[in-house]
Amino acid sequence: MMVREKVSFQRFPGWQVGFGAFTYTQSSKSSLIQYVKDQENHHKKFSFRDELMALYEEHSIGFDEKYLIT
Repeated sequence: MMVREKVSFQRFPGWQVGFGAFTYTQSSKSSLIQYVKDQENHHKKFSFRDELMALYEEHSIGFDEKYLIT
């Protein structure tokens, strides 16, 4: 994790190894932290793979499914 992220998320020490990140506005910080904390419940409804593909599509990031490690 970069120093900037450590400063921005001082009360959120839980980044896991091998994470992906998307940039959101500072005003979204609280809801984003809550989302991350609730991932276990969230992924009971949506698979990580499905959510990752949706994020790629939402942010117009091209990808080939054969390279997704999920």
